Amino acid sequence: MRVSVGFRVISGIVAITAILVGSDPVQGAHPQSVRGSGGAVASAERAATDVGLQILLDGGNAVDAAVATALALAVVHPGAGNLGGGGFAVVRFGTEVDTLDFRETAPAAASRDMYLGSDGEPVPDRSWVGPLAAGVPGSPVGLYELHGRYGRLPWQRVVSPAERLAGDGFVVSERLAREITGSLELLRRFPETADVWLPGGSPPAAGTVMRLPQLAATLRNYRNDGPSALTQGAAAVAIEMVAHRYGGVLRAEDLAAYRAVWRSPVLFDAFGWKCASMSLPSSGGIILGQTFGMLERLSWAELPRFGADRAHLLAEVWRRSFADRYRLGDPRTTQADAWELLASSWLDRRAREIRLHRATSSDKVRPWTEEDLREAAATTHLSVIDAAGNAVALTTTLNGRFGCGLLVPGVGILLNNEMDDFAAAPGRPNEYGLVQGEANAVGAGKRMLSSMAPIVAWRGEELLVLGARGGSKIPTSTAQVFLNVVVDRDDLQAAVDRPRVHHQWRPDILMVEPDSLSPETVRVLTQRGHSLEEMATAGQQPKVNAVQRLPGGLLAAAADPRGPGVAGVVVPVPGL
Repeated sequence: MRVSVGFRVISGIVAITAILVGSDPVQGAHPQSVRGSGGAVASAERAATDVGLQILLDGGNAVDAAVATALALAVVHPGAGNLGGGGFAVVRFGTEVDTLDFRETAPAAASRDMYLGSDGEPVPDRSWVGPLAAGVPGSPVGLYELHGRYGRLPWQRVVSPAERLAGDGFVVSERLAREITGSLELLRRFPETADVWLPGGSPPAAGTVMRLPQLAATLRNYRNDGPSALTQGAAAVAIEMVAHRYGGVLRAEDLAAYRAVWRSPVLFDAFGWKCASMSLPSSGGIILGQTFGMLERLSWAELPRFGADRAHLLAEVWRRSFADRYRLGDPRTTQADAWELLASSWLDRRAREIRLHRATSSDKVRPWTEEDLREAAATTHLSVIDAAGNAVALTTTLNGRFGCGLLVPGVGILLNNEMDDFAAAPGRPNEYGLVQGEANAVGAGKRMLSSMAPIVAWRGEELLVLGARGGSKIPTSTAQVFLNVVVDRDDLQAAVDRPRVHHQWRPDILMVEPDSLSPETVRVLTQRGHSLEEMATAGQQPKVNAVQRLPGGLLAAAADPRGPGVAGVVVPVPGL
């Protein structure tokens, strides 16, 4: 049944607003989140958000809108939302909660030492640039699987908007033009990529119309044939051929063998709310659960907002949750799991380690071990809520911007560089500075550990759906937006706008966005032993997109101004 009659869509790019965290902010200093009751979508690009809203107008549910938005992002936001990558989805339909893992996997020919030189040291860029860095894409199978279980509209209807964007053309946004210009060296490295994304040898200017006929044809085949359009036949052969040409090990057989996996969600309580997030191979849900569990034990909500005590405790709990992350990996080889790291006894012990007036050196915070168990018994994101209250938090990724840089000729998709998310040399930092352990070593068929943290939270009729892009900063930025809404009752847009901080155990640095801390707070934190470093560029700052159902059923949507992002709602028209 079509429901577009009597409704209108409101969407808009959120303007950036700077607030000094050290002062008592005025709620009106932030633009209010857009609000309506017919559905809400927040994503990284206007064209994608509009696609999701139109799907809701046409009678689609939250999964229909999420899949359609993700496919549109695969066209208009190629640096992150791409069919050559993978991701995770958290779904809440009625009272049922489910999670889908469509994370990339290592090719069958992958080996433990494939990124090390003869001296045993990691070879620069080997796990980052070119197809040797590419895992087996999961998005084609995952999005189809997600729609197949929960979607309402026909598959063809959900895919068609992205196909039209690619074939008819879309307007290049300021962000896309900036990202292409900032990635010229990578995009020029492969002629197949430069032919498409550097037309005439130059990056397209913002405001120009970009047409992607190869991708449009792939999406048409995907619409007609489902994932086999990419995992079998000519497209799979093209992926194998171009990977082989540049020294990769990805093969057509890897694509055909790929399976998405429905997993039990990570479930936990936080500040009176029920929460569901991703389990392994995502570490994000575990980090969120540990963060909120420790903060509640430390009475974080009772401390003065914007003061040094709150920032100090955030750094301390993240120092420990990221240390525990060291033991995590593919569910088949992980050395710890959610049950162990979210156990009350372990969170009690972690919280007791923390001192309010002194930072702990990361050298003194060791990861969880089995002995502890015996003693103490640890990209781009879109959010959707439909009018019925069904919710989807979906995060997809290529890892680095434009993935490994290689576009598959004739298919039009960019391959990911997710293999860098493995520990190429356990104990040494990856591109994001994360130090990872043996559990996440490279292995054929394994799923690399992720920091993605899509989350759906609820309390009575209230709902909060959010997630982020930003590598290792994903769970910490997601946590802060959650706390802004749930603890401090911010309007959703204000919660997303506020400057944030980040700590990840190693390096032992508290990273801060500009204006996130007052000079007095910085002084106090420094006295307590924290080393602070500013996230000086927009590229360092994570981006959160969120939607919310308020008491009474009104829906709110907010997109991150750091993106920029676009949030939209469906609003009933009075009298119609």
